Amino acid sequence: MVSEKARSGQTKILLVEDDESISEAVVLGLSHEGFAVVTCADGTEAAAKVKEAEPDVVLLDVMLPGQSGFDVCKEIRSFSEVPIIIVTARSETTDVVVGLEVGADDYVVKPFRLRELVARIRSVLRRRGKDDNQDDRGRDDGKASAFGVVEIGGVRIDPDHYQIWVRGEEVQARRKEFELLAILMENAGRVLTRASLIENVWGTSFIGNTKTLDVHINRLRSLVESNPASPEIIKTVRGVGYRFEKAKAAQRGVAD
Repeated sequence: MVSEKARSGQTKILLVEDDESISEAVVLGLSHEGFAVVTCADGTEAAAKVKEAEPDVVLLDVMLPGQSGFDVCKEIRSFSEVPIIIVTARSETTDVVVGLEVGADDYVVKPFRLRELVARIRSVLRRRGKDDNQDDRGRDDGKASAFGVVEIGGVRIDPDHYQIWVRGEEVQARRKEFELLAILMENAGRVLTRASLIENVWGTSFIGNTKTLDVHINRLRSLVESNPASPEIIKTVRGVGYRFEKAKAAQRGVAD
């Protein structure tokens, strides 16, 4: 089932959901909100549908025939940065973290109200709108590049060219991870609150779970730390936020 063809400027949503009653209700509700909706009911076909439909947002159920939503999300992330919202009946912390770790931007727990779903769609679109004038290798919002190249010990970041080196080797990071690392390094030695990091990286309109920040911090640690399980560079300040340890990073840079 597909709603009317997207008009010029109309946002296109790909709904991956195998429950026909839920799919029909979501299509009807989102269509009334002005979205064009394309549907897919099989996990094995979802990634191909993304390539075919080129949606602006993907709503992805977890429990799907053929392939789980987590696996679908991982596959989509191998070729696309389209915003993905996991839609699941499973609200356990582990399931939420898994969804974010494989590349989802946000999640909604069933049963949900249409108003909440629309708010989350518009939120990821606003956040993506902030990035629409840049590709994965460049920036034009001036947020990180205002400081130019930053090098602390064995970690070097070049915002203008969207590059990161760790102890002389270039590493690849996703856009949000890059922005988060840039802010932490620009403020090395200072404790940055969770709220300030979320506001600077995801924007004031962010309404997702704060576990998103923790997942991205863990990804960064896997890039810059020798032992991510015992971090020495990106430190947690319990009850407050995170700090990029300038002294520790410098010591590691000399030692390495």
